[in-house]
Amino acid sequence: MPSEEKKSILIIDDDLTIRKLICYHLKNNGYNIFEANGAEEGFKLLYGEKIDLVLCDITMQDMDGYTFCKKVKENERYRVLPFVFVTAKNSIEDKSKALEVGGDDIITKPFEAKELLLKVQALLKRREIYRLYGEKKSIEQSFAEEKSKILLVDDDLSLAKLFQYNLVKAGFECMVAPDAEEGLNLAKSNPPDVIVSDIMMPKIDGFAFRKMIIEDPLLRQIPFIFLTSKGAEEDILEGYDLGITDYVIKTAGPRVVVAKVTAIMNSLGKERQKAVSELHDAADSIHATVVPDNFPVFPGFEIKHWHQTYKGIPGGDFIDYFDLGEDNMAIILGDVMGKKWKAWYFAFAYIGYVRSAIRVALQKGGDISPKEILDEVNRSIYHDAKISEVFTILSVLVINKKTMTAKYSGAGDLPLLYRNAASGEVSQIKSDGLLLGFMPDGNYNNVEINLNANDCIFMLTDGITESRNFSGEQFNDYLIDAVKNIDPINDPLEELKRVFIAFTAGKFEDDVSLITVKAK
Repeated sequence: MPSEEKKSILIIDDDLTIRKLICYHLKNNGYNIFEANGAEEGFKLLYGEKIDLVLCDITMQDMDGYTFCKKVKENERYRVLPFVFVTAKNSIEDKSKALEVGGDDIITKPFEAKELLLKVQALLKRREIYRLYGEKKSIEQSFAEEKSKILLVDDDLSLAKLFQYNLVKAGFECMVAPDAEEGLNLAKSNPPDVIVSDIMMPKIDGFAFRKMIIEDPLLRQIPFIFLTSKGAEEDILEGYDLGITDYVIKTAGPRVVVAKVTAIMNSLGKERQKAVSELHDAADSIHATVVPDNFPVFPGFEIKHWHQTYKGIPGGDFIDYFDLGEDNMAIILGDVMGKKWKAWYFAFAYIGYVRSAIRVALQKGGDISPKEILDEVNRSIYHDAKISEVFTILSVLVINKKTMTAKYSGAGDLPLLYRNAASGEVSQIKSDGLLLGFMPDGNYNNVEINLNANDCIFMLTDGITESRNFSGEQFNDYLIDAVKNIDPINDPLEELKRVFIAFTAGKFEDDVSLITVKAK
């Protein structure tokens, strides 16, 4: 690892032996290490050095690990700093408390070096994603195509209703609060895109309200407009000293207010488009691909995939292919529940676990079954306190070119569709396996399919089955008939894709992913 790429890890533990053991493994893998024997020394190193990840014991003399973590996470600068507890405690209550105080994971003593290194690598990669994308505002919220929300705070309710009427007429959603206190509560519970506030209000005036907004790290970035009868120069200057976006005199009328708000929202729209572009650039820069660019080549089979993100924003579907020795290939299709960037972030983490599980299975030698792969992934996910809270489905298909068979196992996924070319019949192949990370044992089983020439297997995510036409009907109701009607000689992926796009008029409700595996 080049020196400029080295990551720094802070180890906090009053047990010198454990500290040295962790140091040994991490230094051998190219990390910079800082050691602390307790919380006091830990704070000094954290504030004085550039730390990329913290490994911390729970039971320490001067301050326990939970309290230390909570204090660290209260500082906005360290909100997304990866924090792992290394402890002998591993009950459900311990996991819950670790998450409550802002921890990312727990590694149980005694630990395996491989587990420690894998979790460190995964958490550092997540930190890199956060660093590149920023954390001021959820990207998922930023890209949501909903009506822009305006919060109007004014004690003159008749005038407030007049402005509300004109804002709603212009296409905005407008919430009204009669005073600063209620305005603050509304802003916290349902963050608006713009805040418009009067200055002259009883109890708490507009200037004090603006200061309350500034003091809240989650609200201070929201554009703020003063709408007031106070037009004196000193009032206007005081408003701008508080970092407001604009200052509007009430006598200017509702049309001016609407024009000001519209201009601000148009400006934010341009920033959002820029953020989308930066999101893709950042993904490219760290090679965080969750869908391969090319189809795999495997004798005896034609394998293709189609993937389209929801409105161009990286989402939760992921696809991967692995050579398993000379005769076998693994085909992976997963779906993190949720939409847009948050799901993509976890999809990237899952890809890492799947690849790790494949490597472990390969080391065992012999033929590798889908069940073995899922068992290994599930064990890793279950012990990752952060990732195990995210519901994810996974389909694993292993094809063999010598026997022309396919073995399948799934975790909470949609059934595979198998089309017999000779009879034209389409059957659903279901798996009873649990969602990943839900239980230590996911009850995964292998299902074997014998394939003849032109037989085809379809793997898909719910973005396809749940998309609707103009009448509100789901494509799932037409899916089996669509597969039946595919000519065995034609390209099954292109045929089903064409029917699906025609059905939905090209308007999808989620990420869509489809894999076809056709026997030659």
